Amino acid sequence: MPDLWRQAIGKPPKRPLVIAHRGGAALARENTLAALRAAEAEGADAIETDIRQTHDGVLVCVHDPDLNRLCGDPRSVADLDLSVLRQLLPEVMTLSEALAASGQLGVLLDLKLGDEAALFRVIEEIERSGAERRALLGLRSLSLISAARSRTVDIAILAFLDGPDLVEEAAAAGATWYRLWQAWAVDANVAAVRRANLRLAVMVGQPRSVALPEYPPFPVGEVDLAGLSRIAAIEPVAILLDDPRLLQTRPSSANRSSSQ
Repeated sequence: MPDLWRQAIGKPPKRPLVIAHRGGAALARENTLAALRAAEAEGADAIETDIRQTHDGVLVCVHDPDLNRLCGDPRSVADLDLSVLRQLLPEVMTLSEALAASGQLGVLLDLKLGDEAALFRVIEEIERSGAERRALLGLRSLSLISAARSRTVDIAILAFLDGPDLVEEAAAAGATWYRLWQAWAVDANVAAVRRANLRLAVMVGQPRSVALPEYPPFPVGEVDLAGLSRIAAIEPVAILLDDPRLLQTRPSSANRSSSQ
């Protein structure tokens, strides 16, 4: 899939790209090789995984800053060497392992690190793996988007920004994609993304830390078929969700009350 992240702008896709959130968190333990392989088997076009750095400088695929939720250990990933982290999370993947194991799948990397040095290390790892055409950098600040674009023209960039109103700034900084949360995916915001010549990715569910009533009644990554039907109607280029099997089921009036 050499042009996975560079699909034509302005031409509605035949179907949205399926991005398995946290590797396919509904299929196996999140951000693990087992989840990645299950997502591929279920027809995902790409996996999304999170990038943090251990105390000894290894880039690893872990979502949370600490291990409380995953194994009841309060220590942070940044305070542990990889060997200790693997005692606590035996299935943890390094970035290099994720890039190697993902084969021809697209790989969206949600960089949880806010400094340019870490960003450049991620880019170097992508280049060392020959994955420039498969990788999509998910960046959470305009400054990091600008820094990434100054370093590479070959890797696509998705703006993981805090609101739907930074579309023009993201495009100017060098992003090629923009993430809208499911609740943000209304006509005005979708139109703004397209006017800026950015590709639209919709993230299902709601942020775990901001359980607002206007969001759908599911945590991040989860969605029902009615929600998927509404998202499909706006013709995004990609949808991020925990369970890629849901996008193999065509939403219809008969099953829109079903949920995951």
